Amino acid sequence: MALSLILLALLVLCPSSCHSQRSPSPGYYPSSRVPTSPFDREFRTLWGSQHQRREQDVVTLWLDKSTGSGFKSIRPYRSGYFGASIKLHPGFTAGVDTSLYLSNNQEHPGDHDEVDIEFLGTTPGKPYSLQTNVFARGSGDRNVIGREMKFTLWFDPTKDFHHYAILWNPNQIVFFVDDVPIRTYNRKNEATFPTRPMWVYGSIWDASDWATENGRIKADYRYQPFVAKYKNFKLAGCTADSSSSCRPPSPAPFRNQGLSRQQMAAMTWAQRNFLVYNYCHDPKRDHTQTPEC
Repeated sequence: MALSLILLALLVLCPSSCHSQRSPSPGYYPSSRVPTSPFDREFRTLWGSQHQRREQDVVTLWLDKSTGSGFKSIRPYRSGYFGASIKLHPGFTAGVDTSLYLSNNQEHPGDHDEVDIEFLGTTPGKPYSLQTNVFARGSGDRNVIGREMKFTLWFDPTKDFHHYAILWNPNQIVFFVDDVPIRTYNRKNEATFPTRPMWVYGSIWDASDWATENGRIKADYRYQPFVAKYKNFKLAGCTADSSSSCRPPSPAPFRNQGLSRQQMAAMTWAQRNFLVYNYCHDPKRDHTQTPEC
């Protein structure tokens, strides 16, 4: 009886996010092939400058009731590897969206392209959701077609920094967590794949209307400020004005051959154990609009 009570107490005190698992080796580490870029050389504050702080190599953003904060790359890219190490806020974070993403929404309002990594806040005892998404010529004020896949993680993202990255080339988008590929999105045709130049963004903001349990739980500013820390920025690829011979970094050991067998096995492991939502499997979606499914 006593042992049962102890086990029950451990389950209450240590939610699923505590039970870290070791990921299988992907065998290839794209982040190691890209040098770290100083923040000031690559980015400018976009909004909420009073909620942004730089200390040595760490950029801290925070959200409170007044505002959040965001940054944007100086240059637009038409392909490349874009990553950062991020540490998330612990505790009650419902309604809070912490992100690293590519977009051209300021240049193409109403029909922009976007590739997202978003961390959707949660409540104590429940893990963060990492949402990946791809938009091609759509934004929400027109006929937006999101392509969301959500994951939990095999570690607690509030305990330490972990590296998250997007590799976008003319044929494929790959999402990485600590160099483990968790999702690929292949180009089937230009209508469903982003091809126009995009900038790199990071931000923390209030997404209470949808982020946590479809908007059921809102941000609670009794727990403010909500803090996100970024470092180890890695940007490498072809800027919008690069020559046509420019080639972005490869997501795999052998260029133009797709992910390796070991990388595919690691991605299968991630999706089998941590994928919690796939737009292709949602019966409420109109899949005539998502032919890639």
